[in-house]
Amino acid sequence: MPIAKINKMSINITFPDGNVRQYEAGVTGLEIAKSISEGLARHVLAAKVDGVVKDLSATITEDATINFLKWDDAEGKNTFWHSSAHLMAEAVESLFPGVKFWVGPALEKGFYYDIDLGDTRLTEEDLTKLEKKMSELAKKNEEFVHKAMPKDEAIAYFTEKGDEYKLDLLQNLKDGTISFYTQGDFTDLCRGPHIPHTGFIKAIKRTNIAGAYWKGDEKNKQLTRIYGITFPNQKELDEYLVLLEEAKKRDHRKLGKELELFAFSEKVGMGLPLWLPKGAMLRERLQQFLQKAQIESGYLPVITPHIGHKNLYVTSGHYEKYGKDSFQPIKTPQEGEEFLLKPMNCPHHCEIYKTSPRSYKDLPLRLAEFGTVYRYEQHGELHGLTRVRGFTQDDAHLFCMPGQVKEEFKTVIDLVLYVFRSLGFTDYTAQISLRDKEDRSKYIGSDENWEKAEQAIIEAAAEKGLTTVTEYGEAAFYGPKLDFMVKDAIGRKWQLGTIQVDYNLPERFELTYIGEDNARHRPVMIHRAPFGSMERFIAVLTEHCAGKFPLWLTPTQVKLLPISDKFLPYTESVLKQLKKADIRAEIDDRNEKIGKKIRDTELAKIPYMLVIGEKEVAEGKAAVRRQGKGDIGTKLIEEIIADLRQEIEEKAGN
Repeated sequence: MPIAKINKMSINITFPDGNVRQYEAGVTGLEIAKSISEGLARHVLAAKVDGVVKDLSATITEDATINFLKWDDAEGKNTFWHSSAHLMAEAVESLFPGVKFWVGPALEKGFYYDIDLGDTRLTEEDLTKLEKKMSELAKKNEEFVHKAMPKDEAIAYFTEKGDEYKLDLLQNLKDGTISFYTQGDFTDLCRGPHIPHTGFIKAIKRTNIAGAYWKGDEKNKQLTRIYGITFPNQKELDEYLVLLEEAKKRDHRKLGKELELFAFSEKVGMGLPLWLPKGAMLRERLQQFLQKAQIESGYLPVITPHIGHKNLYVTSGHYEKYGKDSFQPIKTPQEGEEFLLKPMNCPHHCEIYKTSPRSYKDLPLRLAEFGTVYRYEQHGELHGLTRVRGFTQDDAHLFCMPGQVKEEFKTVIDLVLYVFRSLGFTDYTAQISLRDKEDRSKYIGSDENWEKAEQAIIEAAAEKGLTTVTEYGEAAFYGPKLDFMVKDAIGRKWQLGTIQVDYNLPERFELTYIGEDNARHRPVMIHRAPFGSMERFIAVLTEHCAGKFPLWLTPTQVKLLPISDKFLPYTESVLKQLKKADIRAEIDDRNEKIGKKIRDTELAKIPYMLVIGEKEVAEGKAAVRRQGKGDIGTKLIEEIIADLRQEIEEKAGN
């Protein structure tokens, strides 16, 4: 009897250009890539199917959209580096049998893996061997093979292996969702996706090693965190290493010490910066710059205490969120009375709002404060000024009616862009963070208010011509937000500037205003911070400009360099003229040769030098040198002052 031929169902695959092709159900991403061209298939790392990144070996059984991810795609790099973390783990296990693994995620640049090495302490020789072993394994073109496993089998596997870290991860996973990947002799609990095989990884560099507490908890065992980065060719690795060296030169911790901006003291406490005179002047200028812009935009300054009653933060919800992992309550002699170091400024501003009855005519009300807050960051998380325990936010809270949200957003966007423009940040995108499309359970407030707020943000960003990306599920539980992602001078991304809509705190603090209808209504609260925090912003700015701050901002704008002591009286008279014109200047009156004075001033990154000798004194002039550019000519003092004032006013956005 003849066997009937089984016809497989056809499915439609839609490509990014809108073109549609038919394939048999069960086709893989790799097969689709090969059907287009062998060249494409050789360079594809993963496939994005209906918006979800998947292995190229994953089958597609229904109509779908597909987008092939290569190295140039952010999600392609993420998949590449996640696979590289598995490769590193395989190399570690082959060199140190019996080690245990926690997690190994991809980062924005590279990857890491947290590893329990037992009593082993890695040496530089060990790390060199690790890089070599990774290269050896990569050349084997080992496939990343996916396998689903019942939960009891997964538990049995890691129990036999004696890996309590993976067993801990399994506790929170449901049966039927346990996913493993194997390459070579290494198997790991992992959701994926991964690149097809290790052969794509051509260039490898271990970049750092650090301690990391298991689950980020200081009470747990400290694991070894090994960082690395990989590339599909050696040329890109070489370019990255050059960039890494440039980043080291720009490190704000190094420059902060050299330029005498800030310091840390163990006696004062970890994560609590001390601002030195020059750093304090820099910070003061930044604060004055933003305060002036805020006053012009209708903000009202307020000041609140560094501590608050515990009940304030219980009401706001911050105690529930930060209480356990924050500084412990401060007890007073009064029985049961407890205060907290202020973790946020917003609860205090809500109480300021409540000091008077508010009418719709009072709104929007914009309250601004450079308020210092305190959060307990773990020792291992502290990093210069970018992660500290005490920091000052350029905080403001705008209380408005729902119909005013869009216009308020636009004015805040203007302020953020003014800050970026004045400080030389020109490459940025705005991330619109909205609710999860499906799961609305984790958000508070009515759908109507959410839809209004989300639409207001989307329209405001569009009307301001911002380059935007939209991320669903990234909204705060109390409202949508707009975050500015800025690239610095060497291409690194930083989150600077945020605007958030909040329905939560007005509800918790029972804030109201009397509307035109004479009834009580709930205001909407907008949080905004163009700098974010003074500490972190100054760290990013220092690295962005490599310590060469804009003229209007730099602590010392001009250094006067007399060639000998006999020219000091004239030099001092020039200093008086500069100070009278509100130009910050100093005299280098050391008994040193002029060449050394110039070199030292260059190293101190002072923008201008005025060299004064016999000719300059006779003509009422000074020889002008620009930092990094050398001699730019001899000018009358009046001309120099006019030029400096013009540059200061232009760069300050005045």
